[in-house]
Amino acid sequence: MMSSADIAIVGVGLHPFGRYPGKSALEMGEDAVIEALGDASADWNDVDTLWASSMEIKNPEAITGHLGLTGVPARSTFTGCASGGNTLAQAANSLRLGDANLAVAVGLDKHPRGAFSDHPSVSGLPEWYGDLGLFLTTHFFGMKATRYMYDHGISEETLAKVAAKAFANGARNPVAWRNKPITVEEILASPVLNYPLRQYMYCGPDEGAAAAVLCRAEDAHRYTDTPVYLRASTLFSRSEGAFELLSPSLPLESASSPTVFASKAAYEQAGISPQDVDVIQLQDTDAGSEVIHMAENGFCADGDQEKLVAEGATEIGGALPINTDGGLLANGEPVGASGLRQIWELSNQLRGRCGDRQVPDASVGYAQLYGAPGTAAVTILSL
Repeated sequence: MMSSADIAIVGVGLHPFGRYPGKSALEMGEDAVIEALGDASADWNDVDTLWASSMEIKNPEAITGHLGLTGVPARSTFTGCASGGNTLAQAANSLRLGDANLAVAVGLDKHPRGAFSDHPSVSGLPEWYGDLGLFLTTHFFGMKATRYMYDHGISEETLAKVAAKAFANGARNPVAWRNKPITVEEILASPVLNYPLRQYMYCGPDEGAAAAVLCRAEDAHRYTDTPVYLRASTLFSRSEGAFELLSPSLPLESASSPTVFASKAAYEQAGISPQDVDVIQLQDTDAGSEVIHMAENGFCADGDQEKLVAEGATEIGGALPINTDGGLLANGEPVGASGLRQIWELSNQLRGRCGDRQVPDASVGYAQLYGAPGTAAVTILSL
């Protein structure tokens, strides 16, 4: 039975991630919103509030200038790679508070080529710090993966299998940026960027946008015959020390991870356990992150990933299908949009729209994000 606090997602839209010379992030966001509104059989004039997120665009709420100056309240929020989950939550909260009847959440970004390095909007450090190589996400994720592999017996081949799975799923996804399979052998033979992580084990910054249209559950069938319900939305920051990127000696134990806090709170909020989840989206900035996040989100114990990946449990036909659209590894990461891409994929999975990558009989979806400065977001959706 629905309560007055229940929120439905009635439309999703995506501007495919990739490279689009001459097209602005706001224009990509406009396309994603228009597609989401069409999916919801709604019009921009029906929208009562908009929340936007972006790393590169300082005022992404200016997207209203493209969509139409209707006077709609438009706001922005940014929590690093966790921004998509936060933006979705803020749009949902505006409905719960009675401030709106129809809300839009949109993420958009347009990043330059190359690895993510220091970015003042994320870390507060000056640009020269990253330019000199003193703050690179590749360094951080390499150190984190090395420590975790040593502590829990994870092999380099497992990391390569995680990446190969992502590219195989991307090949099934018509809008994936990297849509060609890459073998385990090819991944292991690619250049080491920061041990143990190789070229094909990292996601790349790119461009794109994603959007969702939300309303209260009792109004959902005004817009669609196939609503997806928002069962949980949580956001937690670290409770111990600084962001690990600035303090790599901090422990990796689950007790210090905001993902564990966000995950446990989300399961409690939704009234389910990890065993009830049918399709999963995890932050896979690199292959090691997906492995670590499997345990931090309660889908296995630390160290069990070696066996689960070898058995194919995380494949589309397995017991724990993870990143069915190819995740960040196959789609790249425009930071403000990546979390809402997860919602786009989960919503389509639950509605049976995913073709060759469809998880059979999926009814519960789970999305996790992890961003600077040590912030985690978890969203749970269901039919």
